[in-house]
Amino acid sequence: MAAKRDYYEVLGVQKSASADEIKKAYRKLAVKYHPDRNPGNKEAEEKFKEATEAYEVLSDEKKRPLYDQYGFAGLDGGGGFGGGGFSGSHAFHDFSDLFGGMGGGFSDIFEGIFGGSRSSSRSRNPNAPEQGQSLRYDLDISFKDAVYGTKAEIKFSHNEACSDCHGSGAAAGGSRKTCTACGGSGQIRRQAGFFAVQQTCPTCRGAGTVIDKPCAACRGSGVQEKSKRVTLSIPAGVDDGKRIAIHGEGDAGKNGGPAGDLIVVLHVEPHTYFERSGQDLYCAVPVTMVQAALGETIFITTLDGKKIEFKLPAGTQNGKLLRIKNEGVPVYNTSRKGDLYIKILVQVPSRLSSKQKELLEEFSKLDNASTSPSPMPLSSLNG
Repeated sequence: MAAKRDYYEVLGVQKSASADEIKKAYRKLAVKYHPDRNPGNKEAEEKFKEATEAYEVLSDEKKRPLYDQYGFAGLDGGGGFGGGGFSGSHAFHDFSDLFGGMGGGFSDIFEGIFGGSRSSSRSRNPNAPEQGQSLRYDLDISFKDAVYGTKAEIKFSHNEACSDCHGSGAAAGGSRKTCTACGGSGQIRRQAGFFAVQQTCPTCRGAGTVIDKPCAACRGSGVQEKSKRVTLSIPAGVDDGKRIAIHGEGDAGKNGGPAGDLIVVLHVEPHTYFERSGQDLYCAVPVTMVQAALGETIFITTLDGKKIEFKLPAGTQNGKLLRIKNEGVPVYNTSRKGDLYIKILVQVPSRLSSKQKELLEEFSKLDNASTSPSPMPLSSLNG
């Protein structure tokens, strides 16, 4: 048999190491060599046992002084390993203390091995009232309805308390009885390798009780999926992605807990002619070059269909933005509105009659326009 290595050497710490340093060193080795992380690797398994044996001695206030003074001989017959065998009496009974503060290190690996969380399943009362799940509903609305508000009827499905058993899950004459698998604790103890942990009982799912005669309508779940219609009021001025919560219309709660919410997410369809930026609306209006030059009165059709008389300033340039106040998007929960911005698109006729051509030629002579215009910076353009 090979000679045993010094326990301090095994953990890679000095003889003067503190209890925290010893614990930290063992954590690192336990994660590295754990058998479940190294299946079939005998060398890793032996290193894991060796590290655990060393930790059991060096973390014990009584065994460590004996080992420091007498070595392995100080442990023989002292209730420790009894001739060098590994008992595991200390290292894993205090496993939660050893690994409990690692914040996602070995604890995550540990939970993955046993299929569940140790701490959460022990701390949560499975019979406490629990709010139901909230549900999401995506609703498409028109651009105009988003600006001015509307009402929409929506149909959705959610879990409601069973009408037959009123949410108890038990049929008439049935009742809840103590789960025999876990003895009513809601937890069962599992052993894997050197580790023994508690996890949620799969029979009663942590409730500690089971139903002897489940309700046929809901199969003991206490809930049924049902369709429902509600009318949703969509306020004026909502934007794409707006979420509206309808309280209590989600899935039914558990153990008498409140129902969750129905979260309606709005998706605003684009408009053919109008665009939105914040509370302002934008559109483009074509005018003739004569209207732009002379500054004629034109009529603008707004998003809600009304016509507004608007006087173009004389000499309006192509791409010019003109503002009409208070014809934009309503500001939520106020009487204020944004503005409507009109982008002027001056249209040049592609075909001219002989008379029009004659008049434009005459205008060109009077205007004395240069045939060699100088370049201008792009920043000088309107729009």
